[in-house]
Amino acid sequence: MSELDEIYHYYFKDVYFFLYSLTKDKHLAEDLTSETFVKALKSIERFNGKCDVKTWLFQIAKNTYYSYRRKNKKVIYTDAVPEKSDGIDIEKAMFSSEKSMKIHQIIRNLSEPYKEVFSLRIFGELSFKEIGRLFGKTDNWACVTFHRARNKIREEMRDDK
Repeated sequence: MSELDEIYHYYFKDVYFFLYSLTKDKHLAEDLTSETFVKALKSIERFNGKCDVKTWLFQIAKNTYYSYRRKNKKVIYTDAVPEKSDGIDIEKAMFSSEKSMKIHQIIRNLSEPYKEVFSLRIFGELSFKEIGRLFGKTDNWACVTFHRARNKIREEMRDDK
C-alpha cells in the first residue's frame, strides 16, 4: 500500500464527517471528500510538512466546500426531500436522541466562523492551534471562537426548555 493510500484510508472518515457537518448531505459530502483527496494528490509535492496532514486535508476540504458553494449559489438543498431508504439509515442511528438532533440543528444555524470552528473542534478533533492555522489566526482566537459557539448552543438549549 502506498503512502497516499494509507493517508486516504486513515483520514477519509475524518474528512467526510467534517464535510458532512458543513453540508448536511451525505452524497455531497462523499463527492466533496473525493474531490478533496484528488486535489491533495495533485498538490502533494507542495505539502511542506509544516502542519499535520489532517490539518492540510481539512484546509483543502474547507476550500473545496467554499468553491462548491460559490459555484452552486442557486442549488436547492434536499434536506427537506425524503431519500429512498436503503434499509440502513446511518444518520438516524447517529443522531437518534431528540437532544442530539436539537444540538445539530443549532450548530447548523450558527453563523460563521462559529459553526466551522465548532465542527472542526468536535467532529474534526483538531487542536485550537490547528484550527487557528486553518483560518490564519492564533490558537487563542480559535479557543475563544469555540467557547463562544459553545455558549451560543447552551443559550439556545436553555431557551427551548
